[in-house]
Amino acid sequence: MIKIATAECFTHGIIAREIHASSQGYQGDFGPKLLKKLPQDVVLLCGMFIPTLSALKSVLNIYPPTPNQLIRGIKVYDEKTDQEVAVLMAKAVKNISGANIGIGTTAGIGRGGIAISTEKFTVKTTSDVQADLCSSNSEQLLKRQKSGVEKTLNILEEILGPDGEETFAYRDDVDVLKH
Repeated sequence: MIKIATAECFTHGIIAREIHASSQGYQGDFGPKLLKKLPQDVVLLCGMFIPTLSALKSVLNIYPPTPNQLIRGIKVYDEKTDQEVAVLMAKAVKNISGANIGIGTTAGIGRGGIAISTEKFTVKTTSDVQADLCSSNSEQLLKRQKSGVEKTLNILEEILGPDGEETFAYRDDVDVLKH
C-alpha cells in the first residue's frame, strides 16, 4: 500500500480530493477530474488545507521562515521561500501521518512552491503561472492554482510510474533533492 498525505495552501485541498477520488475508483461528477493513472495500491491518508502561519506551527509542527507579509494570518512568501516552505510542509505531513509520500504546496508572490517527498528524494518545483496573493486578481490566482494542481498530479504520476526518480533526469523545471 502506498500512502499519501497532503498539506496544501494555494491548491486548496484539490490535490487530496483528486488522489482520493482516483484511488477509490469514483466515477462521474464525484470522480477525479485530472488524475487517471494511479496504481491500485494508492490510498490518501489525509489532505490538509493549511494557508496560515499558525497552522504550519501548530498542526505541522514546523517553524518556517518569517513571511514577507501576513494577510489575516495567511502567510505570503516570495517564490524562492515558497519552495523552501513547500518542502518543509511535504516532509512534515509525510512524517506526522506515517505516509510514504507527502505533498506540500504554498504560494504568495510568484509561481509558488510545490514539493513531493518520498522516502528517497523530494521533488521541488513551481506552478507555471505567476500571481500575487496580495492583489485582488482572482482570475490570475485561479490560473496559478490550476497550474499547480495539474503539475503536482503529473509529477506524482511520474513518481509512481515505472521509472520513478529517473523520470526527472531530463526535466529542467524540477529540482530533485536526495535524502
